[in-house]
Amino acid sequence: MSDTSISAPQSELVIAPNDSDVGDYIALMKPRVMSLVIFTALVGLVLAPVPVHPVLAVAALICIACGAGASGALNMWYDADIDANMQRTTSRPIPRGRISPDQALTFGTILAFGSVLVLGLVANWFAAALLALTIGFYIFIYTMLLKRRTPQNIVIGGAAGAFPPMIGWAVATGSVGIESILLFAIIFLWTPPHFWALSLYRMRDYERVGVPMLPVVAGLQETRKQILIYTILLVGFSLAPLFVNIGGIAYALGATLLGLQFFRLAFVLWRQEAEDHKPAKRLFLYSIVYLFALYAILLVEKIVAAPTLLSLNVWGA
Repeated sequence: MSDTSISAPQSELVIAPNDSDVGDYIALMKPRVMSLVIFTALVGLVLAPVPVHPVLAVAALICIACGAGASGALNMWYDADIDANMQRTTSRPIPRGRISPDQALTFGTILAFGSVLVLGLVANWFAAALLALTIGFYIFIYTMLLKRRTPQNIVIGGAAGAFPPMIGWAVATGSVGIESILLFAIIFLWTPPHFWALSLYRMRDYERVGVPMLPVVAGLQETRKQILIYTILLVGFSLAPLFVNIGGIAYALGATLLGLQFFRLAFVLWRQEAEDHKPAKRLFLYSIVYLFALYAILLVEKIVAAPTLLSLNVWGA
């Protein structure tokens, strides 16, 4: 599929007097996205073969969370024009006039540099470099380069959201192992069906602001087909942790059952003929549950296998 460029409309931002509060800055960091980042980074950190002191683990996770928050803030700064014209994003702090674009840029920049610097000091500089790469990839590659130019924006840009478990692993080991690469790949394959499901029932929003999401450029049926293809790849690849000893019997069973439901919902969506948003919404919401559950099983298996994992003695005290 060739790249497509669609220019965005001029924004109509309302910049009100500076009456922002802490809640506005929290919203600027996209806390729902941040929660997924923290959780997947935690799983990567716990699955790593090197024990980490809990104080260091908490400090590292805070740095990773701040890095994710920086990405969210800088994304909202750059996309303030289209956020003001999309129904899904008009309640964000900048379109509402709660925070100015300059404030968002300053806040995001400080968070970005601060999170990378502190992670390097408290953990290691390899993990810090991965965090810097994640922030830079999300802002410069996805937000600035891809999002408004190509329907493959989510496919390529999804790599940014897949880095957290790899960063968590690097915090513990100072390196990247095949296990963390597989954790990365699962999220990478999960991202297209997750966001394309959202874009199916938010297509008019993307049309309005000129963002060439796949359903806008290729149509509904092609998007549904691509969702099904990526779902099949995801479900099959989700079993890969079994072959590198980070997944056990519980994971095998859980990944299979969760994957079959994911496939069922994607198949129902693919077979859909009428323009009904319900199947896409069901798949989008389930995809969030799916990823959390998949990683939760890996986490629980690790803790059960090493019941003293949370002990200060085991974690290097």
